[in-house]
Amino acid sequence: MTTTTTTRRRRLSAAAIGLALLLVPGCAALSDVAGPQPVAAESSTATEDASSSPESPPAGPAPADDAGTGDAPAVEEPPAERPSAAASPSSGTGTDDDAAEAAPDDERRDDGTGQAAQDDETSDGGAEEQAGDDEKDKKDKAPKDKAEKKDEEPDWPAYGASGQQVTALQQRLVDLGYFLPEVDGQFGPATQQAVWALQKAAGLGRDGVVGPRTQEALDSGARPSPQSSSGKVVEIDLARQLLMTVEDGRVTRVLNASSGNGETYEAKGRTYTASTPRGSFAVYMERDYLHESTLELGSMYRPKYFHGSFAVHGSGSIPPWPASHGCVRVSNSAMNWLWDTWGMSQGTPVVVY
Repeated sequence: MTTTTTTRRRRLSAAAIGLALLLVPGCAALSDVAGPQPVAAESSTATEDASSSPESPPAGPAPADDAGTGDAPAVEEPPAERPSAAASPSSGTGTDDDAAEAAPDDERRDDGTGQAAQDDETSDGGAEEQAGDDEKDKKDKAPKDKAEKKDEEPDWPAYGASGQQVTALQQRLVDLGYFLPEVDGQFGPATQQAVWALQKAAGLGRDGVVGPRTQEALDSGARPSPQSSSGKVVEIDLARQLLMTVEDGRVTRVLNASSGNGETYEAKGRTYTASTPRGSFAVYMERDYLHESTLELGSMYRPKYFHGSFAVHGSGSIPPWPASHGCVRVSNSAMNWLWDTWGMSQGTPVVVY
């Protein structure tokens, strides 16, 4: 009887403990429910019995390993709010002070203002200043370059020149037999006529400039050769546009001349061809004054006719190419020399080839 009663008490006690564990929330200590245990061995025995008894209710939830040691139940804290990106002054990179310090750099990059813009302006100003210096150097250098280039290029005698170089040129032309009324050191029309005659005789371009090839012709003594061998003869070379006075097969003077240009022209209702006839002729008529053409073709200075209306006469226009209506033009000063010095009298042979 006694044993049965004891067993029931133990069972009731175990059931009460299990019920307490179910009803008490959290992780309350077992001693707070069952009260103080008399001895450790007895408590252990009771626990073993309760756990082994099939009638015992299931045990409550086991306490967590990191449960708090206080009597109050643990309270779940609300989750910490994650900071918003919009609320961050520097997009999550640094503090407000850092953002404030970084602002000038951002402004320089984004706006193009600030120190970066100033640096650009300074750079541009330096570039402009450098460009100005370069331009100034070019301007300062240009006159020097021109002067050096002028010094390097020879000053070839040409129309309008004067001085000792022209005097030497004129004297050399006279020595070679090219007509010049005087040696005066002035490169004028008469000297130009003589240079053209030299260039024609040497087979050079007729530009009137004493360049390297013309100077070479002067140095080598270029002169045309006559066809006649005796007497005083006027020879006219149509191919080279030259008139030569020849004495016993020797050329005494060479004159620049201009003959018929080969074109057609109208005169007094008739059509003519501006050509100079070839052949052997003689002076048969002369006019010692400024004669007007009977065909109304212009004035002829002191003409000497050698065939029909064809004559050798003076003119104010004697280019280095054929330009007349058929007569043979020479300069007025050359025509004076033919009349007054050389003596191209009537009967003088005129050979045209």
